[in-house]
Amino acid sequence: MKATVSIVLVFALAGLLAGWLWLRNQETESEPATPSAATSSAPPTFPTEGVSWPMFRGAPDLRGRAAGALPDALNLVWRFETDGPVVSSPALVEGSVFVGSDDGNVYAIDLATGQEIWRHETGDGVEGAPCVVDGTVYVGSSDAFLYAIDARSGELRWRYETGAKILGGVNHARGANEESSRILVGSYDNNLHCVDSRSGDALWVYESDSYVNGTPAVGSGIAAFGGCDAVIHCVSIATGEAIIRIEAGSHIAASAALADGRVYVGHYDGAFLAADLSSGELLWTYEGYDPFFSSPAVGDERILFGSRDKNLHCVSLEGGEKIWTFLTGGDVDSSPVLCDDRVVFGSGDGWLYMVGVDDGSEIWRYEIGAAVSASPAVSKGWLVVGAEDGSIYAFH
Repeated sequence: MKATVSIVLVFALAGLLAGWLWLRNQETESEPATPSAATSSAPPTFPTEGVSWPMFRGAPDLRGRAAGALPDALNLVWRFETDGPVVSSPALVEGSVFVGSDDGNVYAIDLATGQEIWRHETGDGVEGAPCVVDGTVYVGSSDAFLYAIDARSGELRWRYETGAKILGGVNHARGANEESSRILVGSYDNNLHCVDSRSGDALWVYESDSYVNGTPAVGSGIAAFGGCDAVIHCVSIATGEAIIRIEAGSHIAASAALADGRVYVGHYDGAFLAADLSSGELLWTYEGYDPFFSSPAVGDERILFGSRDKNLHCVSLEGGEKIWTFLTGGDVDSSPVLCDDRVVFGSGDGWLYMVGVDDGSEIWRYEIGAAVSASPAVSKGWLVVGAEDGSIYAFH
């Protein structure tokens, strides 16, 4: 009798369990699917059409000015990691980011998504900024080679050997009747090299008396650069011959900027100079305290540059008088970019800053967490910059 009751109870419980499972399945089938975390938290997309910052400082004169305006705050869109510090400043062309890393690679990254398109390996670290001209990425490496890489495929077109490492960015110029561009790059072999963009052959080589660390500035048929020989060199792009030499008084590690017949650059002993390109006359000198490795952003009435005294300096373009300084917590080797009434730059304290040009007041900051010595690339609301944690950051 007891066995019969037990069997009945087992069957009854089994029936109840089967009924409950059937009802549960019906409820599950009738409920809408819950979106995945990836779907519900997908980042917004931003347009990339018309975004253009094809080289260091945005244009051959290296004035560091971006068209348009920036909002009061920027949001991080993506972060791309490499295997070495990134001190190379990025170039933005046709929806792609081109940038070098100390891991020895040049990267092409999709601007909209932050996904790698291709990478091209060189023989050493890549610290200089790429220059993108007519579908080709030109970039120097510490392996002493200048590379020409197809912008779409990442395939090597040619490479040109200098006598020592290349740490500065690449610039370009083209004559009125020339089909190819003249690619210009400085090297630690003490020379400025001018190379044909199509063939990779040397057109001329200009010799200075010491290392060439920065990117040459180009304008009005002149290439201007400072060297560790304490001279501002102005060279004919057509012939490679010296036009004028301006004694700076100390080593120059930064890149110069050209504007309205003047050249602007700071040097290692803490002075920032403005000189006339025609006469070579020093027009004014702004006395700082620590070396200038930052290149200037040249506005209509003001010029801004960073210093290893941890400040961003804003001075009068006409006379070099101090207007304001903005103090950070680290060296400001990052070259600032002007965008309307705002200026953006990085610092060795690990922060990215946006400051008002009128009074130097802080508008926005973002903590990267590692030194930012690279210069930002800015266009159409995008800001892209590398950091010494090995990452490239894209904001909008």
